Amino acid sequence: MKNKDIILKKMFKGFAAFIFFTLIGFQNTGYANTDIVQDTITFKQYKGKVVDSKSKKPLVFATLIVNNTNISSITNTQGEFLLKIPTDYSNHRVTVSFLGYTSKVIDFNDLNESNIVIKLETHIEELSEIKINIEDANSLVREMLRNRGNNYFDFPTSMTAFYRETIKKRRNYVSLSEAVVEVNKQAYTNSKNDLLKLYKARKNTDYNKLDTISLKLKGGPSSTLRIDVMKNPLDFFGDEVFDRYQFNFETSTKIDDKPVYVVNFKQKKHIEDPFYYGKLFIDANSYALISSKFYLNLEDKQKASRIFVIKKPKKATVIPTEAMYQINYREKNGKWHFGYSRIELGFKIDYDKRLFNSVYNIVMEMAITDWEKITENTIIKFRDRLKPSVILSDEVQGFADPEFWGEYNVIEPEKPIENAIKKIQKQLKKIQ
Repeated sequence: MKNKDIILKKMFKGFAAFIFFTLIGFQNTGYANTDIVQDTITFKQYKGKVVDSKSKKPLVFATLIVNNTNISSITNTQGEFLLKIPTDYSNHRVTVSFLGYTSKVIDFNDLNESNIVIKLETHIEELSEIKINIEDANSLVREMLRNRGNNYFDFPTSMTAFYRETIKKRRNYVSLSEAVVEVNKQAYTNSKNDLLKLYKARKNTDYNKLDTISLKLKGGPSSTLRIDVMKNPLDFFGDEVFDRYQFNFETSTKIDDKPVYVVNFKQKKHIEDPFYYGKLFIDANSYALISSKFYLNLEDKQKASRIFVIKKPKKATVIPTEAMYQINYREKNGKWHFGYSRIELGFKIDYDKRLFNSVYNIVMEMAITDWEKITENTIIKFRDRLKPSVILSDEVQGFADPEFWGEYNVIEPEKPIENAIKKIQKQLKKIQ
């Protein structure tokens, strides 16, 4: 059967990233183990949940950092975490933090290694109570951009990160790829692109659930780095940021005792092309952007579709239904750095006037789990660099055992993903 492609571009407007939809005939994929270097570091593993102390509501993407180290992890969309601490650091305490809450320092040695529940207290403060000399939201955003060189790492770093991408067709997971990667993160004052190297990876694709449309994601790992808006400000804000966007204050918040401004933004009404709307969380003392969550304006479906689609069959219609982006930064010795990013995309595909359309949802996320200043030995060699256009699900094979990640910290899978992994492992046992 001749391939017919639907190629989608730019998961973030202004960034070169691609998604492929391919209409093909099917064959089942086999399973194979990737090469694994035996881990020599011993560690303790802790599993648990971070919740609101009053409502018991899970805190999504809360950060856990092992004190006096750069080792960290993050909670998933159900507030659950998995943290691996090398035995050399077993006496170090862990700081758990979440925007709008008071951080908590915990000695994990006093706790069980599973079913840990960490409760954080809220702290909300009105903007009028924060006495910071700032005229308006536009002035604050100007200060945020002007202080970029002072507020973020001005030296290159070698970072270890966990990356996951999932593709769902309606309620079913049809593709799951995970990887531990090395990131050569450039200084925030350096315009050079960040570099990636694959350490470990595993994937599974269930083509039987894809019906007549095979979806492949191109450039996922690079895209999660490219939405670092303070590293790539022109890609998001642009030279016409104040002509394009309207900024206004919302109720402020705090992280620990540090006041944080919350700024809403949206494109101005006279702007016809689709841009973004969302929130900026800005440290009130340093004017550093510490988090942002924003969406692409999809009101004009045709214009929004043209942002993503490069090529498609004549009989196919691709409509974006969701485009969400999130970036979180972490602070170390008064300087901020990339900590976590997430992209959520949704598409509805009508092909050849079929009775039912195909609905796909894609999630890409990357969490930094450790870092150090870059040295000659940690510069990624050209031959080892992961291409920005890589299709991760084509780059790796198989789905290994549950201990595949060894000492590497990963994002604890959400329950639906966890169930999908268990099904994969059952299939592997049958094959073996």
